Amino acid sequence: MSTTSDPAASGAAPLAQAMSRPLASKGGARTLAVTSGKGGVGKTFVTANLAAALAARGQKVLVLDADLGLANLDVVLNLHPKLTLHDVFTEKATLEQAILPAPGGFSVLLAGSGMVEYSRLTPDVRDKLLHIVDLVKPRFDWVLLDTGAGISDVVLFAISLATDVLVVATPEPTSLTDAYATIKVLATQQNRREVGLLVNQANRVGEGKLICGQLQQVLQRFVGSKPGQTFKLELLGEVKSDQSVRQAVLKRQLVLEHYPGCDAAQAIKALASKLLG
Repeated sequence: MSTTSDPAASGAAPLAQAMSRPLASKGGARTLAVTSGKGGVGKTFVTANLAAALAARGQKVLVLDADLGLANLDVVLNLHPKLTLHDVFTEKATLEQAILPAPGGFSVLLAGSGMVEYSRLTPDVRDKLLHIVDLVKPRFDWVLLDTGAGISDVVLFAISLATDVLVVATPEPTSLTDAYATIKVLATQQNRREVGLLVNQANRVGEGKLICGQLQQVLQRFVGSKPGQTFKLELLGEVKSDQSVRQAVLKRQLVLEHYPGCDAAQAIKALASKLLG
């Protein structure tokens, strides 16, 4: 995927190279990119509640809103930040000033919404985002990157900063089609051999396992078809459709805090346990 309309433009080669494979970890926090092929599948809801579940297990967690131009983590958490990642980028605030406590016992670094300057991956945005991630990793046990949806250059670069990836999808056909396209790009452009899957809004128990199996078959055929090359899509969670989730989202609350006994909350807790091993 081209990162600029002019291949000879300054920075084009480094951008393409940076997006071609995951960047090496410099130690510190385990980094997990939570992404999706299309919007509206509950990606940010999963990220926020997963952060709360990890924090409840004694982990020091930061959620970094990597959806730089269309951020909505603040809405999900009912936060009204005076300082955002944009202020850190422009040196109007320090990183310490922009990292805020969130409901659920974790920290957040929020992005601004409607920032057209972050709609494409310029060398400046690339370098600043990479620098921020490198700075926060030594301070936390987990850094969750709540990326945008789709396969734009900004989204793919944000994912490349993480050691692990969790793709959120629903059983709806267009969601699955876009999830497949996203995973295929991650496998071919970033050379990822393993990606996690969470099926949200499942209609029945076991639907996530069925969907994961179907996607794995197609992906192995087109992605892992070379001799000695395999690709693993691992089902990390299944969240059934739950009225409690709708209520929590409308109230801008964490389902883990306000409906801790519901099926969705239990599924997110199980996801956290699986990630912690």
